[in-house]
Amino acid sequence: MKKGVFIVLEGPDRSGKSTQAELLKSWLEKEHGRKVLLTREPGGTYLSEQIRKILLDPKSHIEPMTELFLYETARIKHTLERIIPALKAGKVIVSDRYTLSSTAYQGYGRGLDLKTVETLNRIATLDLKPDLTIVFDIPDKAFAQREKTRPGRDRIERASDAFRRRVNRAYKLLAKRPGVTRVDAGRSIEAIQDDIRARVARLLRKK
Repeated sequence: MKKGVFIVLEGPDRSGKSTQAELLKSWLEKEHGRKVLLTREPGGTYLSEQIRKILLDPKSHIEPMTELFLYETARIKHTLERIIPALKAGKVIVSDRYTLSSTAYQGYGRGLDLKTVETLNRIATLDLKPDLTIVFDIPDKAFAQREKTRPGRDRIERASDAFRRRVNRAYKLLAKRPGVTRVDAGRSIEAIQDDIRARVARLLRKK
């Protein structure tokens, strides 16, 4: 089924993923002449964006399991309506988050059973896996500094420091999985982008 390339950028909040995703899209289009779908989770479709608003609204009181199911509902719509059609059309998909986020946030962060999270991830994606997942690894010192300066805007960003530390530690573990690679997100924007481009270029040469 797959003709395109599926790349996911992952990591804790405020690790710089969105900025790097935009830069990567521009580079792929200008330097490689590729058609690129830049998308995000939760989001990417009308329904998924509405679910995103609910999930990030500080006024929403959502239990961990309910939170997981909302993310998975947004994910299956995103996968069916955006990712799979783009792959069939031969595009490069650059997604800001995918299944690894649920493992990190709802699994390790909220303490939900990891097998349950992984099972729901597979169901919501029809077992579709990215060609490359890049985890933005924030060094502990830099992460602690960002925690001190964050204003805590949305519901997830207002979670406890302990929760956010669990998520950051989870990403360090998840970066060791097959098909997943890490970049040091404590460096300059330019250095991070150069690192990402080198890895994506290697992937494209294999396709």
